[in-house]
Formats: sequence, C-alpha cells, structure tokens
Amino acid sequence: MTKNNLTTSWGAPVGDNQNSMTAGSRGPSLIQDTYLLEKLAHFNRERVPERVVHAKGAGAHGYFEVTNDMSKYTKAKLFNGVGTRTPMFIRFSTVAGELGSADTVRDPRGFAVKFYTEEGNYDLVGNNTPIFFIRDAIKFPDFIHTQKRDPKTHLKNPTAVWDFWSLSPESLHQVTYLMGDRGLPATLRHMNGYGSHTFKWVNAEGEAVWVKYHFIADQGVKNMTAEVATKIAGENPDYHTEDLFNAIENRDFPSWTLHVQIMPFEEANTYRFDPFDVTKVWSHKDYPLIEVGRMVLDRNPENYFAEVEQATFSPGSFVPGIEASPDKMLQGRLFAYADAHRYRVGINHNHLPINRPLTPVHNYQRDGQMRFDGNGGGSVYYEPNSFGGPTEVPEHKQTPFQVTGLAEQVACDSNDHYTQAGDLYRLMSAEERTRLVETIVGAMKPVEKEEIKLRQIQHFYKADPEYGTRVAEGLGLSVPQEVR
Repeated sequence: MTKNNLTTSWGAPVGDNQNSMTAGSRGPSLIQDTYLLEKLAHFNRERVPERVVHAKGAGAHGYFEVTNDMSKYTKAKLFNGVGTRTPMFIRFSTVAGELGSADTVRDPRGFAVKFYTEEGNYDLVGNNTPIFFIRDAIKFPDFIHTQKRDPKTHLKNPTAVWDFWSLSPESLHQVTYLMGDRGLPATLRHMNGYGSHTFKWVNAEGEAVWVKYHFIADQGVKNMTAEVATKIAGENPDYHTEDLFNAIENRDFPSWTLHVQIMPFEEANTYRFDPFDVTKVWSHKDYPLIEVGRMVLDRNPENYFAEVEQATFSPGSFVPGIEASPDKMLQGRLFAYADAHRYRVGINHNHLPINRPLTPVHNYQRDGQMRFDGNGGGSVYYEPNSFGGPTEVPEHKQTPFQVTGLAEQVACDSNDHYTQAGDLYRLMSAEERTRLVETIVGAMKPVEKEEIKLRQIQHFYKADPEYGTRVAEGLGLSVPQEVR
C-alpha cells in the first residue's frame, strides 16, 4: 500500500498530528502552531448552518443562588455572598446528531450555562460527564468526524468510531462512562452536569487555586434502558425537549446544587494524575465536594430560535476571579468555540439579546455583518486616545503563571489510560457491568476489521481483566495473548 504523507492545506508535510505545540508538557498552547489553528478553524466551518457539534438542544432560563460564600477562593462576584442571585440560561444538547436527531440516543449531553453576572457574562460549557474522550484539541476534528456520517455512504460508521477509539487509548475512561447506564439519561432533569476541565480561581488577594465544577441534580440521577431509549427515539424523538418544557411549564422547576473540588495551587505539580488531563477525574477523597449554590430553571424560552438556537457559549468567556488552566483540550476550546459562533451566527453574535451581557459593553470593536446597535456612534474608535474613551482596568489583569520547557509538540506527561477506567468498571454493580458489556458488544459487532476489535479488547483488559475478557467473549473472540 502506497503511503500518503499527511499535509497542511498548503501542501506542507505534517510532523505531528497527535500533539499540539505547547510551552512545556503542560502548556499553554502556542499561537505559532499554525497547523493546530488551521485544523480548528477549518473544522468550525464544515457545517452550515447548524452547530458543528451539539446541534440538537433544549434550553431554559433560571437563576443561580449562592448558599456558601466562596470569596476565600475567588473574587468572582457570582460566587460571593450567601444569597447572591445571578440570572442564567442553560442549553442541554446531544453531541453527534444533527438538528433533527432523536433526544434519547447514547451520547454525552452538553451542559452549557451562561451566567449574566454584574461583571459580564460567564460561560461554563461542560457536559453530563466529568471527563472527555481526548485530551488535546488537535485531535478533536478527527474525533468528531468519526461520530458524524461517512462521506461515501452518508451513514454512521461504527468501524471509524472504534478504529479511532482503539488507536486513542486515552478515550477508554469516557467510553466506559458513555457505554454504561449514564449514557442514556432518563430526562435532562435527571442527570448531573460538569465543567469537566480544570479551571483556576483567584481571590481578591491574588491567591490562586485549581477547581472542578459538579452540578448535582436535586431530582436525582435516573437513566433508561437501551430498549426504552430506542422505542422513545422512534415514537417521540423530542422526548427530552418536551419533558423539560412541560416540567417548567407545570412549575415543577428542576434544580441542581453546584459543588466544586478545590486543589491548592502547588499540589498540581505533585498529584498522582495530571490534574489538567480532561480524561481523568480527581479523587473525592483527596478533594471533597464543597457546596457553592443552587441553580433553578423556572422559565421557558418564548422563541426557540432567538433564545436557544442563537445562544452562543464559549469556555473563554471568563469574569474576574476565574481563569483558564493549562488543560490542552480547554486551551483549544478557548479559540474554537468563539470562532465557531463568529462563523455560524456572525461576528456580532454577542449583541443578540440572549447573549448580551447585563453590564454595559465599552470597547473599540466596530462594523461587521449584522451590526444592529449604534455601532459606537461618533465616539472615539481607537486606543490609546486623548478623548476619554474606555481604558483598561489593571487590577483585573490575569494572574501571572510560570511557563517553562521547550516549545515543541509533546504528549501529556502520563500515559496511564487504564487505572481510572478500571476503577469506574469496578465501582459498577454486577447488573451495571452486564449492561455495559452488552452495550459495548452490540456497538462493536458491526466493526468491519477484527484487528480493530482485538485492539480495543486489549484496552478493556488492561483496565480490568474481567472487563476485557467479557467483551471478547461477547464478540466471539479471545483476549490477545500478548496482553494477558
């Protein structure tokens, strides 16, 4: 077979398609990595006009109320002062399906929250899983291609899905989560939400900690069987959307209690897992959940397109007291999400009512398609200036952080893809394990190449021998001798 070299769009050979260029193993990512920027920018423009991912979704308005003051850890006002209320909007979604796809498919659910704070909008763009399939944004376009339709058949392609996963062992933890019971939530109201990434909180004294977000459903977590999910998908593909709307309309307001895990800043250098690896979780024994407040959804949208379809979220929409971590996947999302909205909705998407902050906006951005406000009028349009235009606020500069290492395309520090996946498997009850194995076997049977199945079986076996053996038996195969 002739080997074809992978190239950029301008024909230059690609030296590394697995690792983005960072300053040292923990980053941050470098803007000089033009291949990473090309992949992400091109990927954002591959679908018109629906979202390239998370196309099918439902949304609601509500509020967040602080129940435990967090000013010790962050100066972000929405988390300071017991009783502080912040209006918010949330969008739930499936990841891989198109705008008209069924709600009850096995897929992660997007859990994107927009807080309209007195310091600007803060977007927490997470999922109903605390982890993800990959840990470097350079792999995201390829991963999503496997979840979309085959360009030849225009059908979903399980061979592509499992080929990618088997060649990306860091996906094993999330695959185990997705193929388990929580891959099919009973309703949007009966699932947890997670920020997934690690973020940085900074208090008024400039002291920083690392943080992970957990929205725990006050209704409890409930799931549905694969048989029920398939039946509902055929009978009412908008089941989750309808359930959420009706619950709020009937004043059965769903709510979630927000907790955080907090890691002292310096402990990130010594923790037994890379705390910035989004395929890993932090032990609750090491970093217990701390209650922050309660989110309540109490108002349905008046117009789906204006409020849900045109809602735009970006993990880079921070407010003072909340900053990014060196998480490679997060670093890529900081660019990709806002860029996708500039393409899909327009350069002035933040002027739309659903996205517009409650605080006044003062900047020197002008013009662009669909500019529908005063466009700055006749005010000064550059900075620095001598005419009293808006100026920077030095006390809100991001906190400095040390960057060391060679600028190179380098893998994450750890290649332990199996410990936490195995721990998750062993946490499941016997019945849950059986359903997990049956789901995986059913999903892998259509895979065309046996070598892909055997490669994936080795990953399951490395996580837990029973896990791999049961999947192999279900597929009529044996665990490869070299992994035993």
